[in-house]
Amino acid sequence: RFRGGGGGGGRWRRSWRRRCRPSTGACWSLQKEVYQHLAYYVPKIYCRGPNPAPQREDMLAQHVLLGPMEWYLCGEDPAFGFPKLEQANKPSHLCGRVFKVGEPTYSCRDCAVDPTCVLCMECFLGSIHREHRYRMTTSGGGGFCDCGDTEAWKEGPYCQKHELNTSETAEEEVVTVKTSCFKTLLTVEKNDTYYCMLFNDEVHTYEQVIYTLQKAVNCTQKEAIGFATTVDRDGRRSVRYGDFQYCDQAKSRNTSRQTKPLKVQVMHSSIVAHQSFGLKLLTWLGSVIGYSDGLRRILCQVGLQEGPDGENSSLVDKLMLYDSKLWKGARNVYHQLFMSSLLMDLKYKKLFAIRFARNYERLQSDFMKDDHDREFSIADLSIQIFTVPSLARMLITEENLMTTIIKTFMDHLRHRDIQGRFQFERYTALQIKINSYLFINVLRYVLISKPTEWSEDLRHKFLEGFDAFLELLKCMQGMDPITRQVGQHIEMEPEWEAAFTLQMKLTLVISMMQDWCALDEKVLIEAYKKCLTVLMQCHSGFTDGEQPIVLSMCGHSVETIRYCVSQEKVSIHLPVSRLLAGLHVLLSKTEVSELSPPMLIEHPLRCLVLCAQVHAGMWRRNGFSLVNQIYYYHNVKCRREMFDKDIVMLQTGVSMMDPNHFLMIMLSRFELYQIFSTPDYVKFKNTKIMIIKHYYILFTGERFSPGIGQVNATDEIKREIIHQLSIRPMAHSELVKALPEDENRETGMESVIEEVACFKKPGLTGRGLYELKPECTKNFNLYFYHFSRAEQSKAEEAQRKLKRQNREDTALPPPALPPFCPLFASLINILQSDVMLCIMGTILQWAVEHNGYAWSESMLQRVCFLILKLCMLSDYFAPNNSPSILAMLETLQNAPHLEVHKDMIRWILKVNLFYITPQNCGKKIYKAERKRKAEIARLRREKIMAQMSEMQRHFINENKELFQQTLEELDTSASGQTRVAEHRQVVMCILCQEEQEVKVDSRAMVLAAFIQRSTVLSKNRNRIIPDPEKYDPLFMHPDLSCGTHTGSCGHIMHAHCWQRYFDAVQAKEQRRQQRLRVHTSYDVENGEFLCPLCECLSNTVIPLLPPPRVLFNRLDFSGQPNLSQWIKTISLQMKARYLLRDEDHSSKSEELCISICENVTILMKKTQNPYSESIKEMLTTFGTATYKVGLKVHPNEEDPRVPIMCWGSCAYTIQTIERILADEDKPLFGHLPSLVPNEKNENLPCILDIDMFHLLVSLVLSFPAIHCQDFSGVSLGTGDLHLFHLVTMAHIIQILLTSSTGNATFFHALKEVSSGWHLWRNLKAGIMPFLRCSALFFHYLNGVPAPSELQVNGANQFERLCSYLSLPNNLTCLFQENSGILCLLIDLPDDYSCLINQASNFSCPKSGGDKSRAPTLCLVCGTMLCSQSYCCQTELEGEDVGACTAHTYTCGSGVGIFLRVRECQVLFLAGKTKGCFYPPPYLDDYGETDQGLRRGNPLHLCKERFKKIQKLWQQHSITEEIGHAQEANQTLVGIDWQHL
Repeated sequence: RFRGGGGGGGRWRRSWRRRCRPSTGACWSLQKEVYQHLAYYVPKIYCRGPNPAPQREDMLAQHVLLGPMEWYLCGEDPAFGFPKLEQANKPSHLCGRVFKVGEPTYSCRDCAVDPTCVLCMECFLGSIHREHRYRMTTSGGGGFCDCGDTEAWKEGPYCQKHELNTSETAEEEVVTVKTSCFKTLLTVEKNDTYYCMLFNDEVHTYEQVIYTLQKAVNCTQKEAIGFATTVDRDGRRSVRYGDFQYCDQAKSRNTSRQTKPLKVQVMHSSIVAHQSFGLKLLTWLGSVIGYSDGLRRILCQVGLQEGPDGENSSLVDKLMLYDSKLWKGARNVYHQLFMSSLLMDLKYKKLFAIRFARNYERLQSDFMKDDHDREFSIADLSIQIFTVPSLARMLITEENLMTTIIKTFMDHLRHRDIQGRFQFERYTALQIKINSYLFINVLRYVLISKPTEWSEDLRHKFLEGFDAFLELLKCMQGMDPITRQVGQHIEMEPEWEAAFTLQMKLTLVISMMQDWCALDEKVLIEAYKKCLTVLMQCHSGFTDGEQPIVLSMCGHSVETIRYCVSQEKVSIHLPVSRLLAGLHVLLSKTEVSELSPPMLIEHPLRCLVLCAQVHAGMWRRNGFSLVNQIYYYHNVKCRREMFDKDIVMLQTGVSMMDPNHFLMIMLSRFELYQIFSTPDYVKFKNTKIMIIKHYYILFTGERFSPGIGQVNATDEIKREIIHQLSIRPMAHSELVKALPEDENRETGMESVIEEVACFKKPGLTGRGLYELKPECTKNFNLYFYHFSRAEQSKAEEAQRKLKRQNREDTALPPPALPPFCPLFASLINILQSDVMLCIMGTILQWAVEHNGYAWSESMLQRVCFLILKLCMLSDYFAPNNSPSILAMLETLQNAPHLEVHKDMIRWILKVNLFYITPQNCGKKIYKAERKRKAEIARLRREKIMAQMSEMQRHFINENKELFQQTLEELDTSASGQTRVAEHRQVVMCILCQEEQEVKVDSRAMVLAAFIQRSTVLSKNRNRIIPDPEKYDPLFMHPDLSCGTHTGSCGHIMHAHCWQRYFDAVQAKEQRRQQRLRVHTSYDVENGEFLCPLCECLSNTVIPLLPPPRVLFNRLDFSGQPNLSQWIKTISLQMKARYLLRDEDHSSKSEELCISICENVTILMKKTQNPYSESIKEMLTTFGTATYKVGLKVHPNEEDPRVPIMCWGSCAYTIQTIERILADEDKPLFGHLPSLVPNEKNENLPCILDIDMFHLLVSLVLSFPAIHCQDFSGVSLGTGDLHLFHLVTMAHIIQILLTSSTGNATFFHALKEVSSGWHLWRNLKAGIMPFLRCSALFFHYLNGVPAPSELQVNGANQFERLCSYLSLPNNLTCLFQENSGILCLLIDLPDDYSCLINQASNFSCPKSGGDKSRAPTLCLVCGTMLCSQSYCCQTELEGEDVGACTAHTYTCGSGVGIFLRVRECQVLFLAGKTKGCFYPPPYLDDYGETDQGLRRGNPLHLCKERFKKIQKLWQQHSITEEIGHAQEANQTLVGIDWQHL
């Protein structure tokens, strides 16, 4: 039917235009034609079989279905019409770019109205915010760029691209085809084909879906993985196609092991076809409205137009209300269409916001029943609507949005107790977290922008919402009450996490409510009254049924109730009381007469008593749930609206009542009243007294909150930072975590940090640290109320240590405090109250009497602190108030058991102006006493030193002969050692600590070593070994595609000691695997072990030998045959050996032997091997290990390739070392790392395909076998020299043959050389890497010491090397700059956001364009990979592995370095079972990494740290680093690294 479709489509378009002339009946005629056309063609285009063909379907849909609509819209060919529309278009000044998953977003911390205001990368780079403080994050998908939105930015709302265009936008005519763009035909042609459709959910895992699919539809695992991947990406996938019975059979086999089965539906193929076209149509609409802003407005108008059914009958309403019934792919498409149309215009955005707010309750209820994440729900658009200030206030006023949100939230929290308080069931914390995110975060969006002007409607609706909020807090007031467990320990921990999750989510909302109230005095007063009324309702019977009692002390009495925290129920949740405390602080002038101070302080006081008793150990039987609650009560996430507000409420109570009455009530609640009111009462714990004194200090000293003390928010944050840095220097991230955040996620630290701290930049490792400035230590308060006990102890120790270093008194007096605000001015009276003086006097009396059971040093320290604070307030302290206190302090000053507190007591007595001794006199006496003691100590030290010197001189005079003899022996041994040191080497075994000289005939000494395949020097990573069993490694290709590297930590052992150690490791691991089968940091089955001393990963040992050919210090080749004679002799020898091995040519071999005997002076004879059996065994062990690892084959000692692999490893290791030394610009012999040193082939490779240094090593080490001599033959030295000259000449030929300039050969290139000097410079540079490698090789082979000139960098290195290697200096035949290549890691951009942007554009290569969830960059070759996903798993050696693991085997011979872009984390991999994470080389301005991109600070490349990673790669230390990391962190062992 579609053959020759061009003509048919054109005919349909022409007939459509003829029938749709503008007339009154044209609309219905067009609509009817469209419906008929879609009903006929859609089922014939889409879903025609079991396997979808999206490319074919899209092509036909565009040609037959969408093409005619485009012709109708344009009135001409769309190829000409759409560009005309786009050219005449006046686009919106809003950017509106919809973010993809993982795309970088930027938020200006200086100019953004709230943290949700973000820019795309293009707009950010073209805006003024680039020079501001900004936060960088990665998008989860679904949001859009706010560039151009004037309500989103305080300054600079436009980038250079979207600058405000004031010209008017031309209106487009409303075409009659508009409604057909939103509807699909429901009445479809029936046929007998169906789909079994599997839908996505957020319940089942990949493994569960794959397993169920294999059982249900009888597919392979690979097919099941494909189905699961598509379902996860698009939201649904057809898994079977056929008749209804066939598809329903698969549905009935849905036998997931989980209680909830997979979501499966059998759907008619026509329905699926129309749904598929519906998605295509929505995508098409999104692209069409991009050509013209007029078309976009038309689409908005049509979408919001009410239908015949009245309310909620528009297309937009229907899509929103049916959101939870759609699958993921459909939701994403129409959400993006909403954002690119409705949300791009303030007019339509307002209309959409009203409809969204009206349907808010239903949308949230649908989402709660849905099984998709919030990012796929229409409810997630609330962040795009409610954060617009004008829309938020409009919705509050017109739609009562605050009340709607809060009541909807409370409807979902239905579990209440008898008193109406929330009562959460066990394991509901996660659900509470989801609910809190849904509703409380939305409420935070609404409140985040504060009003500047208040209307009466706004006041009324806000207070109505405030009432609803108080109802929420009322349900939280007193929830989760606890009773002290007595007798046995609690059996089951009660649920507590849900309540604290709710409290943490509400913390910012409560603060924002107070901020809104503070902006209008009328609102503040009304809110205060409402809050007080609700609090009185909550605690109308706050006596809890107890009888009232009267407390009397020091002539004062007060009436209260009998309540004991340790026996009654008590709750830590008091949000109404704390909200009232916050509002009270804002009421600086207004007085409210209804206040009852005892009622206000009762429950906050009980909460503080509970904390004190928990710290005193009285509630241990209540388990860890209570300990955790107390922890979060003081934690920075909750304390602002919990602990801090309780202190404020108690300060409010003190300021409004008699301080003596307050203190007596407080003593009663702490169960300490009897101690101070009744003489000789001893039944108490001094811990409680210590804590109550601590609270007394807090009430009078904590005045750095605005409204309590005369300070501002800057002073408050400055004080927090000072006390955090008093503990120790901290990194920026640590400080941020220790400080409370506001609604914009700001702490305010950057504005004050430079005033109080100095920044110390990080080195190669570690983090940048802030250190407290010395002048700020005077503001340190030992009893800072946000200190935990551990932090207080550390801070005290650090400050005392600092004072000792500065030679100051170790007393830590209270700092100067700002004055109280008028509302709290009377609070200071508590210090001079009779009850307070009585308490302090009693404790001092206990200290004077040294009553061990009644007091503690901490208690005395707190009393001294309070007295000193009282003394500093001279206006309130008179001499007749407390003469006994000063007298007791004078007594305690000389008490021997209070040595630690003497400085503090002395300070108190000095500060007191009414002390008997005048202040100046006392100060002089004190200084004189210190000076006298210091002088005595100095004289004593001088006397002792003089005595020691005299004793030394006396001993030397008496034993003069002995000393002379010892000096002569030392000289002799030193000179002898100089002579013998070159030939004698004594080492110690790290296992048995026994020393032994290294000899060829002694027991073997071995070094732990690690052999690994390497591509560090590779110039061609695509070359692979086809068949390791048949591969001949005799000749190494110059591209060094894959070599074998040997490294060692340098620790020496006896061979038999190592063997015992390795046997023990094997036995231990065999037992371990039976007990716990997990991966370890080393694989014993592959011969791996850890060095016994440094725990470096090793897989073999290298025998330690003296230089194999110890020659003289100076090589003398006089009298030896020249090169041509030597070549002739060696050629005859080799021919003889070949023919001797050939039994068919015996007669020829005899003739040749006679000829050889006549020409060769040295006869071939077999001599005995000089090495001991132990050394031979270790040589075999090392050779076999090199053969096994290098070729990845099973070990075989008899294989002739074993020695070749050893020689190759030797050559490759030397080449690597030479390149590292050259790269770091180090001298050749100055900074050396730890080094220990066949048949006739007719198919020889081309000379250009041989690496000459590998060939040199193989020839030199195999030459003794050909020559049949031991290592002492002089001719071997001659052979080395001639072999070296031959290979050097071959290397020169290589250079000449491969040299070219453009397309010219070497001989043509010679004519182009400008001068002989230029040629000579290139020649020297070309041969240098080969000469340097050769020098290293012969140095360790022959033991010839390196000249001093080669041990440092300097000029004439070429001549020095030629002299050392017996080469002539005039190597004029060399040409071409052919320096060796050390494989460096790829270059990384300076700005990390460039990598994020690159990763966001990366699509999974196997998922049809789907964005990769974990894009990972290979730092070796620069390939971007789709890591940690089923879609890109491949089979490797019979096992499914992830993309990164598979890539390591082709790029790095099993070792890889990757950068996980979205996590900002470096990944090291070695094989399938080893890996670790490593800090990235990207740092923020504070010298810290940001793994996981949680903080969002801009990141820039640190070249030093990247160079460190590069050095690990060059030195083949990746595997060793992984081993150390896994040994230090056992959790890394359990990760399935092969899936990455």
